[in-house]
Amino acid sequence: MSGPVLFQPTTFRALTLPNRIVIAPMCQYSATDGRMTDWHLIHLGSLALSGAGLLTIEATAVLPEGRITYGDVGLWDDGTEAAMRRVLEGVRLASDIKIAVQLSHAGRKASCEVPWKGGGHIPPGGAQGWQTVAPSAAPYQTTDASPMALDREGMGKVRAAFVAAARRAAALGLDAVQLHAAHGYLLHQFLSPLSNRRDDAYGGSLENRMRFVLEVFDAVRDVFHTGPVSVRVSGTDWVPGGWDIEQTVALAQVLQARGCDAIHVSSGGLSPRQDIPVAPGYQVPLARAVKQATTLPVVAVGLITGFEQAEAIVANGDADLIALARTILYDPRWPWHAAAHLGGHVRAPNQYLRCQPRTHKDLFEV
Repeated sequence: MSGPVLFQPTTFRALTLPNRIVIAPMCQYSATDGRMTDWHLIHLGSLALSGAGLLTIEATAVLPEGRITYGDVGLWDDGTEAAMRRVLEGVRLASDIKIAVQLSHAGRKASCEVPWKGGGHIPPGGAQGWQTVAPSAAPYQTTDASPMALDREGMGKVRAAFVAAARRAAALGLDAVQLHAAHGYLLHQFLSPLSNRRDDAYGGSLENRMRFVLEVFDAVRDVFHTGPVSVRVSGTDWVPGGWDIEQTVALAQVLQARGCDAIHVSSGGLSPRQDIPVAPGYQVPLARAVKQATTLPVVAVGLITGFEQAEAIVANGDADLIALARTILYDPRWPWHAAAHLGGHVRAPNQYLRCQPRTHKDLFEV
């Protein structure tokens, strides 16, 4: 097939995407008691018209105590499901874009203020704060209230909550589910030796530290039959002695054997001691390492802003797809502009067809 690789279709399980552009999950901190609001309808509706191949709903808590902030979206009861259904119905009236949801539990990084009010930790008993949980009773910041170490019963509750949320995602007709095991949230906390200090079957060795993540994955894979199940990971903690790319590759290989459909490689978020060498495409080498060691479809993310840059990542085989986050908030028509620049094609709503530039007469697929 000729043309830019970025605009060639790709298939995961039974889900076919028209191009290799994924809209990454981006928290809006604008829900009420876990329920989506009109803001989410406007936000997701705008991104659904972008021409991207897949739209991912922001980190969606599987339990109230798993929210990063009191403004996080949830999917843990009939009320949160109904609110998400209303938003999805509105989005689907305007677009046939494929939609995924990222299921998450923030662990020790939960109970925080929204970013525009400082984002600091809110201790139990504080206004809109609650007791956090984690693999071990070690706080993210030394000034934070200590989380409660999960026992087996607590871990079972969390695993069951992921399963229940995945069932709700299927009932909502969502096309894919992603498990959030990155950015220092609960599943990542079990993986990293910096946050997991357990001395039972879920701590210590790499095999033990991966155990809970794999149990959650297996349980979700068993109930979500309508589409792909992917996992988002942090390729490294960027801290000596922490989670690193070698361990990430080992996890990816095990996930592949258990039926994982794709892996989205990000980094960092677990420790305030992280030292990240931020630069354009700085996480692409992490994605490349996973790509070279597995046959899993790999999503690369992180300061991917240029059209030629994005095309090179997929054309060179560093990753199979690229994910956009802040870039597409700044430019919600980035896929249109990339297609025009590279000679690709995108879908656009009928109401917008007449805006096609005369210099790019074949930009829109009709």
